[in-house]
Amino acid sequence: MIIKPVVKNNICVRVHPIGCKENVRRQIDYVKEAGKFKGPEKVLIIGGSSGYGLASRIALGFGCGASTINVSFELPPKGKSKTGTAGWWNNVFFQQFAREEGLEFKDFVGDAFSKEMKDQVISYIKDKYGKIDLLIYSLASNRRTDPTDGTTYSSVLKSIGEEVRGYSIDINSLNLKEEVMEAATEEEIQDTIKVMGGEDWKMWVDMLEEEGVLAEGFKTIAYTYLGSKATYPIYKDGTIGQAKKHLEKTASILQASIGEKYHGEALISSSKAIVTKASIYIPIFPVYGAVLYKVMKEAGTHEGEIEQKYRLFRDMIYGENRIVDENGRVRPDNLELEEEIQNKVESILKDVTNENVRDITDIEGFVEDFMKINGFEFDNVDYGEDVDLEELAKIELV
Repeated sequence: MIIKPVVKNNICVRVHPIGCKENVRRQIDYVKEAGKFKGPEKVLIIGGSSGYGLASRIALGFGCGASTINVSFELPPKGKSKTGTAGWWNNVFFQQFAREEGLEFKDFVGDAFSKEMKDQVISYIKDKYGKIDLLIYSLASNRRTDPTDGTTYSSVLKSIGEEVRGYSIDINSLNLKEEVMEAATEEEIQDTIKVMGGEDWKMWVDMLEEEGVLAEGFKTIAYTYLGSKATYPIYKDGTIGQAKKHLEKTASILQASIGEKYHGEALISSSKAIVTKASIYIPIFPVYGAVLYKVMKEAGTHEGEIEQKYRLFRDMIYGENRIVDENGRVRPDNLELEEEIQNKVESILKDVTNENVRDITDIEGFVEDFMKINGFEFDNVDYGEDVDLEELAKIELV
């Protein structure tokens, strides 16, 4: 099969396995070149198949030799034409490269929200490692079934109070398109908190603690995004922001217990704006991202997911250069929020039109990153070559 990208409503419905392999390889190469650092030994990542979760796995596995367990919901290829999800191939090729390096790894594919999955993972930890010393919570989902009562909740990307209007990017045409973010109902706000807040994170920690698999000095980190004033209406002050506030309250609750019992930490880390399979769907956000890319690249401070997570763990979590704000959040997004950077971004955002978007933003770079997370636009991959999906599908995840 010759696999070409097909993008519908800013969703890439096909992925390229060999391109996904290259994406994983390049992140690993970055870590190897950047060098080893002292970090955790046994790591559980909830949502480690793509984006910042995958980058965390690569940084810790190849940066400090950590054994990693990943829980993610991904789809394998099917037949001769269904390519599966990018996260599936990221898992496959992470395992391939990790095996070559002599690293230990395990992937669980399924519903991380379910009690059944938690039981399976905890059983594996008991049998294989005994205890873990780091849990990363990097889950992005639009639906969650509460395992305590079976109720299913759906999250929404909406504003609170008033609707928000602005421009987003059409991936196919590279044109701006007007977006309207509707105001959420109270029920929608609460449902979004149930899906994207801290409830499931706490369930994971509580069950791990109950089963006695947390090591002395155990740390747990959940990822959030705060952004700048330019993104507040669509993020910080919207339904997602309410969920993230709940996540932060959960961190405080977990810290009280983990700090006392294990002399450990429960942390919130605010990440930089990049293209991920979740962020591309946030209305209006891509225009901000395209402007930010241009400004930070010109300043020489732009980071992708692997650069940031490597810096986060080497310097801030396990190093001596931790940057925190007044609320105790770890802030590797400090480079994005530098005053000079944000002043330039704000100025450009006011002037963006369809006529000048390619000149005053890095829309091409932003969209190129979107294509790369789906396995496309790598200069050393032959996209005219036939891909035998059925043969690749024989590679099993372990």
